[in-house]
Amino acid sequence: MPFDVADIPTIRKSLLFYRIMAWVVGVLLVVLVLIGMPLKYLAGNGLVVTITGVPHGWLYMALLVSAYNLGRRVDWPWLRLILIALAGTVPFLSFVAEHYATKDVRARIAAVESGAAGPAADAAGSDSNLA
Repeated sequence: MPFDVADIPTIRKSLLFYRIMAWVVGVLLVVLVLIGMPLKYLAGNGLVVTITGVPHGWLYMALLVSAYNLGRRVDWPWLRLILIALAGTVPFLSFVAEHYATKDVRARIAAVESGAAGPAADAAGSDSNLA
């Protein structure tokens, strides 16, 4: 495992920050695309685009930072990080990416916690590393 039990509180905080950013960016993108763009191009009112577009852009950068921070803590491959980055540009996809990322991180945390449950688990884990 790329981390141990002592890292879990920090990983949980990183996961929470990533989840918040994914949802905020996702909601802003949905509002921008489904409400703002039609209002701008069909009704000539660009207010919603102005109000949601700029925050979405800045917060998307925070999403990228939060995903990278979480990914390096749990040892995600670069492909997963790239897919998460792309998910922030497609309406509703950031919610899907957040769901699977959260599921993955929680499974990794559970594996580390169960591996550190007792000396018997530690001894069995060290024997399997030799094979």
